[in-house]
Amino acid sequence: MNHVGVLFKREFSSFFATPVAYVFITIFLVLSGIFTFYVGHLYERGQADLLPFFNFHPWLYLFLVPAMAMRTWSEERKSGSIELLMTLPISTLHAMLGKFFAAWAVLGLSLILTFPLWITVNYLGAPDNGIIIAAYIGSWLMAGAFLAVGVCMSALTKSQVIAFILSVVVCFLFVLSGSDVVLDAFKGWVPLWFLDTLAAFSFMTHFENMSRGVIALNDLMYFGIVIAVWLYAGLLVIEQKKAE
Repeated sequence: MNHVGVLFKREFSSFFATPVAYVFITIFLVLSGIFTFYVGHLYERGQADLLPFFNFHPWLYLFLVPAMAMRTWSEERKSGSIELLMTLPISTLHAMLGKFFAAWAVLGLSLILTFPLWITVNYLGAPDNGIIIAAYIGSWLMAGAFLAVGVCMSALTKSQVIAFILSVVVCFLFVLSGSDVVLDAFKGWVPLWFLDTLAAFSFMTHFENMSRGVIALNDLMYFGIVIAVWLYAGLLVIEQKKAE
């Protein structure tokens, strides 16, 4: 795990050595404020909670996280530095975990920097802070799921643009599968178990449970499994590229 820690520091520092992390965090904070106060009408609702803030997270992550993840492996492959990376006394698994955790830490930092919104609702009223904490945890886990998909897509191609598009498409399917639009389209002509299964694959279904303050084991396991499966898929892709 020492190798993972070293790679984590290398990758985390690289985000701030370039404008990537600063641009991502700035855009995330600005859009969060816009969606919370102007689109979500925080003041007009007359309720001291952060539901308007968290409701838009799946759609924010849909584009922002793939934009961050697209560079993780595509840049290494395009510049040829992946060959140098693979000559170091580390495994591909160490490299994958180091890159993932570094990007996930930047996402976590972005969420932490939204603390003024939390202070605002506590100033305006008496919100259930337990629900807010659960929603933050759910949002960070969902961001990790988006990121794992993006890392896998980045491993597939040298083009960051292609990696971004593939990530958005795959993540969009995961988000959309639990939406009312999709479920209503199938309702009435498919069995109920099929609808439940379709909804169970959605990021939104599990995140909405946590945003209501319910931290259930099945939701935690869902995001953990999604992250593990997509990182493992990315690992297989990198191993295949090494063998070619």
